[in-house]
Amino acid sequence: MQGGMGVVLIATVAAIVAAGLVQADVYKYVDDGGNVYFTDTPLKGNRYRLEWHREAKKLVRESRKKLVKSRKWRGQAISPSLSKRRSVYERLIAANARRYGVSPALVHAVIRAESAYKPAAVSSAGAQGLMQLMPATAARYGVSNSFDPAENVRGGTAYLRDLLDMFDQDLRLALAGYNAGEGAVMKYGRQIPPYAETQAYVRKVLQYYWAERPASIVMSVR
Repeated sequence: MQGGMGVVLIATVAAIVAAGLVQADVYKYVDDGGNVYFTDTPLKGNRYRLEWHREAKKLVRESRKKLVKSRKWRGQAISPSLSKRRSVYERLIAANARRYGVSPALVHAVIRAESAYKPAAVSSAGAQGLMQLMPATAARYGVSNSFDPAENVRGGTAYLRDLLDMFDQDLRLALAGYNAGEGAVMKYGRQIPPYAETQAYVRKVLQYYWAERPASIVMSVR
């Protein structure tokens, strides 16, 4: 999960490839501006740099493995107690997700990883509440009581929004920043810091995030 940015292909494209209906090979290009292009034919011009070329059969095999893993995650039912706690905050999370333009699935994934929907949770480092806000972060976002679910979710969701914008919508870097602080991500050249805890955290939240999106078929391509 560390290193350069991974590319996530969602829904229709992944489903078609996984079904083995795509016969052409797939090419990934990046231009001088950092924009990413997927195509079934080679692109011409010096502005495009070939990142990788996958044969269709190989890509189908890889995507099937990813789909099996994704389905296993979605098939793992959460405990009744966790499900009950989750339902209590469903509307609150949805409202703040709309307010800040963040996927509600992402907010749920972060809360599940951070506190398992326990509003009174406190970490050994001093993070508090549903989204485990550190006192300095809470103050920065005007949260006076981190144990108040409404304040905590508002502040945590606003922080996620700022991190996504800071790291050009790179979800993994935003999550790394949420765990280790944006300064740590910047220190290591806008990459996930080499901290075992942070790397495990990013993997966990992404797994929860994908599990929260049953309508999407997700395939990660590196």
